[in-house]
Amino acid sequence: MSLDKCGVACVLAGQPFDTAKVKMQTFPYMYRNFVDCTVRTYHIEGLRGLYHGTVPALVANVAENAVLFACYGFCQKLVSYALGLHNESQLRDHHKATAGSLASVFSSLVLCPTELVKCRMQTQHEMWVSGHKGIPYKSTTPWSIVCDILKSEGVTGLYRGLSSTWLREIPGYFFFFGGYEFSNSILNRNHETQPGPIVVTISGGVGGACFWLSVYPVDSVKSRIQVHSMVSHQGRFLPSLLNILRTEGIFTLYSGLMATVIRAFPANAALFLAYEMTKRTLTKWTSTEM
Repeated sequence: MSLDKCGVACVLAGQPFDTAKVKMQTFPYMYRNFVDCTVRTYHIEGLRGLYHGTVPALVANVAENAVLFACYGFCQKLVSYALGLHNESQLRDHHKATAGSLASVFSSLVLCPTELVKCRMQTQHEMWVSGHKGIPYKSTTPWSIVCDILKSEGVTGLYRGLSSTWLREIPGYFFFFGGYEFSNSILNRNHETQPGPIVVTISGGVGGACFWLSVYPVDSVKSRIQVHSMVSHQGRFLPSLLNILRTEGIFTLYSGLMATVIRAFPANAALFLAYEMTKRTLTKWTSTEM
């Protein structure tokens, strides 16, 4: 399965989990837990409610992974050059993790606007119920949200939460690629051969879990900024974080974590498997043509 097809499959399978995550992050007082959020969303909004934001989520996933993995190879070369190494094969696990962090700087530029639209679509019901009657309910489309943002804030409005996205992505992808490469090193005992599909699958799942476990509170603040800025125009990370800690406590920042980890392990396992298989296929074609 190619990388883009794998990404589409992962989004379609995991979107209900992501919807529950965003709802619980932005309106934690409305839901007791992941199951309560999912069941109530289904009863009130139907199956469609669990899939709000699917279109921008698909765009975000495909665009982010395309940029991320394309830049990952380039950043590996950049890191090896900075360290004075002859090629990328000499890089150690933490060097590759650093390359992943650098690659996330570029992928965040395509991820931030699409995540902004996705989060706002996923929380339309909660915004309406919480008293913001001026918020359109059930009739909003991705394009209408984009048009509203451009009309009221300009192009820069699409990048609300970009600094929070960088604060999540840069350290997150260090642990993402670091967890993947470290797991590969442990599970692939014969380091002279490429890791097999099972090793790649497990390592990919570990990498995904490491990502979210390391930066989940930052993601919670980012979701708050992108959703609640519809009415308050808040956009600064540190004041938002301090306000949450002061008024709601630190555990609020972990609302929806279980749903996220459940979704992350199989999704990233499939993603890395597709990435490795695609890379090896392209390598074989290149060597055959030469």
